[in-house]
Amino acid sequence: MKCISLFSGAGGLDVGAKAAGARIIRAVEFDKDAATTLRLNSDASTLIECADVATLDFHQHRNDTGDTIVIGGPPCQPFSKNGYWVRNENRLVEADPRNMLSQFLRVVSEANPKGFLLENVESLRHPTNKQALDAFVAAAEVLGYTCTVALANAADYGVPQKRKRVFIFGTRGSKTAIPNPERLRSSDPADGFPPHLGVKDFLKPFNSSRYFEPSEMVCGGTYEHELRNVPPGRNYMALDELTGYSGRTFRRGGRFWNFLYKLHPDEPSITIAAQPGPWVGPFHWNNRRLRAPEAAAIQTFPADYKFHGTRRSVQKQIGNAVPCLLGEAMVKHLMNHV
Repeated sequence: MKCISLFSGAGGLDVGAKAAGARIIRAVEFDKDAATTLRLNSDASTLIECADVATLDFHQHRNDTGDTIVIGGPPCQPFSKNGYWVRNENRLVEADPRNMLSQFLRVVSEANPKGFLLENVESLRHPTNKQALDAFVAAAEVLGYTCTVALANAADYGVPQKRKRVFIFGTRGSKTAIPNPERLRSSDPADGFPPHLGVKDFLKPFNSSRYFEPSEMVCGGTYEHELRNVPPGRNYMALDELTGYSGRTFRRGGRFWNFLYKLHPDEPSITIAAQPGPWVGPFHWNNRRLRAPEAAAIQTFPADYKFHGTRRSVQKQIGNAVPCLLGEAMVKHLMNHV
């Protein structure tokens, strides 16, 4: 099945699509570093364009032989939790230039694929964003697609990370929505699925001095002492529960929940952030910041995947990506129902 990838980023969803059996024929990404990353990991059969999706035409794909799907994760800033406090009439999500839902639909209307898969943040389903989500679904239905809106946790699909994302499946010609994808793992033994995976085995290959990064060190940092006393699997709030601890404690709720968060080797990670603050986790249980290949491993990128750009750019690419195994499960589910 042919696949057009939009807002491709570093290619997490693309890697998943390939693993699901799709062939990426065209990928579009605006960020230059991320577009170079795509080129470093793709073959000559994929057209990779570093461009604004809004400037490109996709009518040529209407005549493609065989089945085609469109996948992508438009920018999520307009729908993030950071905007909840703003009154809806002031947010004007539909007028936000970063809101590319309409461009995704335009590509669908021009390429006329057999189905599509859109990925976005969990908060797309928040009441504040209901108007934008409902408008997207209604517009897709006008184009002849029936939509399924599903919430998925990456940890349920073999990713060692608790990361919730919304997926919208669109199938052409169907009169009923397809079922939600079935999870493969669970945190509740009563569900009958294998348990969520911890990060230990995913990080182990990158624990040698070969992968050392100067930026991983916390020695002499503002909160070094506090970080060293946080137990694995906990955050700053654990400090006021410790016996014999002498150091700063913090008012509960006074910091973001990922402040000083330290990984537990046998538990999934919290969400890998694209632009974490200096003392925002997850930190390694060995009291250091994560190395780039470790963050990529938690996102289930292949071990030999190449990233282009500065350390900050690479972190952004990794943090913005769809975990590859989650992408594989979602694309496979779409392909099974188109």
